[in-house]
Amino acid sequence: MKILVNNKKIIIKKKKLNKIKNAFISYKGKKEKSEEKIIILNPLDQWFLNKALSKPKNPPKKNIKPLNLKIYNNNRYIDNYLITLSNPQKDNSSKLRILNKKNNQQEIIKKIEEIMEYNDEEKNNLKYELALRYDKRTYFEYYLSLLKTKHLLIFSFCYNKDYNSKIIKIDLFFINFISNYFINALFFNDNTMHKIYEDEGSFNIVYQLPQIIYSSLISNILDIILKLLSLTENDILSYKENKNQKNIENRKNALISKLKIKLILYFIISFIFLLFFSYYLSIFCAIYRNTQYHLIKDTLISFGLSLIYPFGIYLLPGIFRIPALSNPKNKNIYLFNLCLLLQYL
Repeated sequence: MKILVNNKKIIIKKKKLNKIKNAFISYKGKKEKSEEKIIILNPLDQWFLNKALSKPKNPPKKNIKPLNLKIYNNNRYIDNYLITLSNPQKDNSSKLRILNKKNNQQEIIKKIEEIMEYNDEEKNNLKYELALRYDKRTYFEYYLSLLKTKHLLIFSFCYNKDYNSKIIKIDLFFINFISNYFINALFFNDNTMHKIYEDEGSFNIVYQLPQIIYSSLISNILDIILKLLSLTENDILSYKENKNQKNIENRKNALISKLKIKLILYFIISFIFLLFFSYYLSIFCAIYRNTQYHLIKDTLISFGLSLIYPFGIYLLPGIFRIPALSNPKNKNIYLFNLCLLLQYL
């Protein structure tokens, strides 16, 4: 019997050989309509299979436990690998073909390594001892990571290597704009209206600047509150960092339940906010039609300001982080902690 293996070794315990051999022997001589019979085996131990079906080879150095043989609908299943036996009625030399059903082991291992690799958010929040070992980024790379994880526009539309929902991130972006629009409208009081009348409708940037800054800051605070409810990365990273295998299924179910509750609360609260903002703005614009130009201009300036100032602020943390990590012998943990504080601005 010839064995065709797609560059993969198969390991099977001796006590499983009889079942496999009997499956092949019982199949011979039977006339079935199907061309092939499917058997799925775990690709771990080639030595025992070679000993049973072909020339024996040296046993593997490591003892690897294969999975138990399972039978579903008269087919033998172990892991995700197919073994098909060609019909002996049409082919005198029965061929054993091992096919990969989904991904081979190397691809699976590569996928696991990608999942367990630190992303930008994890690297930025590493403890000092771990940062000394794993964070080898330059100042510019660290600066870009802050922009990707903190800047509203880049974080919402350009950054995908996190554990947050893309749709929710985009939703947060537009909610931030609408809240900025609403908060600017709240600052339009009688004094503001009178000033617009005195300026004959012209836009006075000096008078409006404090209002623009306050609106930007308040809308950012509201955005932080909504992010606590909507973003799932911190919860998933806490689950990922816990290497304890005990009660892993319970912890997974608890995580899923927690995320469901958070997202439900987010959608309820954000819907209430949007409903109230829309109601207030529609009434405001209907009553004060001549101030709509000033309101929209204030909103665009304050929202644009919230998108511009991070480019300057996030230059500061790297000034302290890179020197703190550049010399492991001189532990500059105070500089490192100052960097962590600045990156949350």
